[in-house]
Amino acid sequence: MSTDPWIEEAEPPTSVAGANLTKRGERTRRALLESAERTFGELGWETASIVKITEGAGVSQGTFYRYFVSKQAIFDELIDDLNRRVRRSMAEGAAKGRTRAEAERHGFEGFFRFTAEHPALYRIIRQAEFASPDALHRHYERIAVGYRRALSEAMEKGEIAKGDPDVLAYALMGVGELIGMRWILWNRGETMSESVIDEMMTFIQRGLGSSS
Repeated sequence: MSTDPWIEEAEPPTSVAGANLTKRGERTRRALLESAERTFGELGWETASIVKITEGAGVSQGTFYRYFVSKQAIFDELIDDLNRRVRRSMAEGAAKGRTRAEAERHGFEGFFRFTAEHPALYRIIRQAEFASPDALHRHYERIAVGYRRALSEAMEKGEIAKGDPDVLAYALMGVGELIGMRWILWNRGETMSESVIDEMMTFIQRGLGSSS
């Protein structure tokens, strides 16, 4: 997937009251996000509750409200957090590529590694379609921004055929998401096989007009 040399760092987290967090506070907040990832992934938006999230994190409900004002707030923050982390995995992979085709392959491999480790990403993003449409749109558009830039640069260099980088970005994102769903999510978090990536890249290179 896309090389994205500029991935914004999250603002230092604060309490609901706006206070800076101690190291312990940061760990507690991270534990709540990790529990939310498991809880929303396993139970879904409707069934997931603050009680379940705090139980999973090993903290009280009172502690939860120091960091998040509601179930909606932690859900939206979870999507943003997962988005930053998956884009970083993709960008680190893509940076290994010397050509656009190599960058695509290594970037997809980074995406597949992340989703194998965090299969709940798929379920959470689909829940956002009705639970938080703005967060859903933000998730995809943040990935597309870097993709459009990288594809445009590759077109200017003559590495791939000219085309609409916005359409191509979303087409490639769709390829990665559905391939990952079929061979990672449905296979319960198994790693992606090289043969599947090879076949996928043959298709992508034809589509991009790239030979290497």
